[in-house]
Amino acid sequence: MRVIFAGTPDFARVALERLHGAGLGIALVLTQPDRPAGRGMKLQASPVKQFAQEHHVPAAQPRSLRLDGKYPDDAQAARAAIDAARADVMVVAAYGLILPQWVLDAPRLGCLNIHASLLPRWRGAAPIHRAVEAGDSETGVTIMQMDAGLDTGDMLLVERMPLAPSETTGSLHDKLATLGGRMIVQALELADRGGLAPVQQPQEGVTYAHKIDKAEAQVDWSQPAAVIGRRIRAFNPFPGAHSSLGGEAVKLWSYEIDSGSSTADALPGQILLVNEAGVTVASGQGALRLTVLQRAGGKRMAAADFLRGFDLKPGMVFGT
Repeated sequence: MRVIFAGTPDFARVALERLHGAGLGIALVLTQPDRPAGRGMKLQASPVKQFAQEHHVPAAQPRSLRLDGKYPDDAQAARAAIDAARADVMVVAAYGLILPQWVLDAPRLGCLNIHASLLPRWRGAAPIHRAVEAGDSETGVTIMQMDAGLDTGDMLLVERMPLAPSETTGSLHDKLATLGGRMIVQALELADRGGLAPVQQPQEGVTYAHKIDKAEAQVDWSQPAAVIGRRIRAFNPFPGAHSSLGGEAVKLWSYEIDSGSSTADALPGQILLVNEAGVTVASGQGALRLTVLQRAGGKRMAAADFLRGFDLKPGMVFGT
């Protein structure tokens, strides 16, 4: 089976590695153009492009696939590369470009998407973040036949997994990437012998995982402690939950719910207790003990180490 693979970040690279390791013929890789990254903001190839280069797989990086869009030359060049690949199927994982109908129709078996949620829950750009933020008890991966809608196509394979109470977006990302890589190999093996049975998505239970905005990561201390905690985990590693203290930004990476501290007379965001175990802070309902923190330009530190360089005292208020 000849495969075109379209993807960009590490999540996609895991799937590409599994497909390559399974001996499937990767005829072409589509990935986003190189972007500035790192402290020097130098152009950097995506993880998928890096894998393609390491394994001598042809790669194209169109800015758009719309023949009538802003970059028609890019789209025409991509179309020529896709036609030349003579692929049976296109596998898509966190690619980042909308696929127009001509792309969806190009391979014999169409385009299969690796989506990191249990569709129709969390259609859209940030399903892993949103599942953690919402406190979902389970999640999983759906292999989907792509159509012109936003993650609306028929489901081909679904696997569920529990979402641990301590899960962060980072840890869940890695688990789902591994699961998705295994499932897409299984899906292509089934497709090759006509063994896939498409199932239409239910009309009930549709939710949308909107793209993460950095502004969301600022902690609202008037929210309940459990909600703030979920958001700390959801925004770990990106963009990182944060709050200001004395005019300085502090990122919050890990926490515990503190059920023993009284918050009756405290302001939301007020520090109640400071010790080596953490920094206990009042919220709109309950309190959190912050256990891993980071100053602007510094490194993540356990609370005991953080406090050696930042003199926090009870009564100080986050958000000021």
